[in-house]
Amino acid sequence: MARRPGAFECGTEAAMELIDGKWKVSILWALSEGVRRFGALRRMLPGITEKVLASHLREMEADGLVRREVFDVVPPHVEYALTPRGLSLNEALEPLGVWGERHVLGQVEDALR
Repeated sequence: MARRPGAFECGTEAAMELIDGKWKVSILWALSEGVRRFGALRRMLPGITEKVLASHLREMEADGLVRREVFDVVPPHVEYALTPRGLSLNEALEPLGVWGERHVLGQVEDALR
C-alpha cells in the first residue's frame, strides 16, 4: 500500500510505490484488456501464485487502482477491473513499454539474428 502523499520526494517515486512488486504492472496490463475473473488473471500471468495475485489485487484495490465486484450468484464469483486511476496509470506506463520494446526487446531480437 502506498505511503502518505507527503512522504515522497517526487511524483515518479509516488507512482513507483503503487506499482512496486514483480507482478503489479503485468496485472495492470491484463486488466487493461477488460474485466477479468481471478482465474482468468491467473491464466494470463503464468508463474504468479494465487497468494501473490490475491495480495497484489488487495493492495491495488486499497490504492484505488482496481475495482473488485462480488457477484452473489450460484456459484459466486468476483470480477476485477481497472478504476479510472488505474487506467490513467496504465496510460502513463505506455511510453515505458515502448522504450522497453525499442531498447531491450530490440536488442534481444538483434542478438538472435
